[in-house]
Amino acid sequence: MQDIREISTEELTNILESWGEKSFRIKQILEWLWQKQASSFDEMSNISRDLRTRLSEHFTFNTIKPDVTQRSSDGTFKIGFRLHDDHFIEGVLIPTEDRMTACVSSQVGCSLSCTFCATGYLKRKRNLKYYEIFDQVARLNDIAQKEYGKKLTNIVFMGMGEPLLNYSEVMKSIDFITSPNGLGMSPQRITVSTAGIAKMIRKMADEDVRFNLAISLHAATNTKRSTIMPINDSNPLEVLMEALQYFYSKTGNRITLEYCVINHVNDLLEDAEELIAFAKQVTCKVNLIEYNPIDMADYERSSGNRTERFAKHLEQNNIIVNLRRSRGKDIDAACGQLANKH
Repeated sequence: MQDIREISTEELTNILESWGEKSFRIKQILEWLWQKQASSFDEMSNISRDLRTRLSEHFTFNTIKPDVTQRSSDGTFKIGFRLHDDHFIEGVLIPTEDRMTACVSSQVGCSLSCTFCATGYLKRKRNLKYYEIFDQVARLNDIAQKEYGKKLTNIVFMGMGEPLLNYSEVMKSIDFITSPNGLGMSPQRITVSTAGIAKMIRKMADEDVRFNLAISLHAATNTKRSTIMPINDSNPLEVLMEALQYFYSKTGNRITLEYCVINHVNDLLEDAEELIAFAKQVTCKVNLIEYNPIDMADYERSSGNRTERFAKHLEQNNIIVNLRRSRGKDIDAACGQLANKH
């Protein structure tokens, strides 16, 4: 049976009209689906029982369900969500003093095989539907309000999967997340992180997106980046940079370069020089991220002194730098650790 959220508003309107329903019913149903996030027809209390029964005979709700909840000592929550077909994904709620951030997944598993990332060792099972992505945000928002009395302030597409390899569903989910008829969040509070699918970065630019773009970079030479990120073979840095420059020219949005600092892999001063040369080609900032060890790889986190030296060298060369401390490490919820261990 088809999820009711998979059919268009126009199609649903036509169905209701063929059933002899009044036109205002479509507005009521859409409010239940997106503003109130109903997960069953029984919840639609201002709709007649007969119509609810008829809807339930034709449609279903493939809602995601929290299956395993873990809370870190730093207050971070990791939720293992069970999908309607018994696949699993993970989402993370990251609370700080001034932000309440949801980190959401876009695929079941991943196909990119980045060697420092636990998700990269999983097979990609399927893409998520836009309403499954929306459901993650809604459920994490519920937890934020229940546990901290605050709504989400930010959303990052930095969970499991490569968002730009599930392009249409990710874009559609953002439409509903930002719509006043949905969650009503500002697109400027949303960041989509990609390993660097140049063709799709250009497509986003042409569609005049308003959200933020982050690039999972981690090395600034083709030789080194291809070693840790095989996607670089088909999207080398020169091609990626052209796409980033195009994106900035079309949107005016400063780009974030994410750089996970790995001990004796990409934390030397010569690596910093290469990153400086790359970063100066486009308006951007650099987020240095602590590497979080995973069972599948032998990489180690760069020491505090080496990371500080790396950051200082970037700053001395007029690069905007933020040093991101990992959250949720004790429950494998930090950057690069999502792997459906449960």
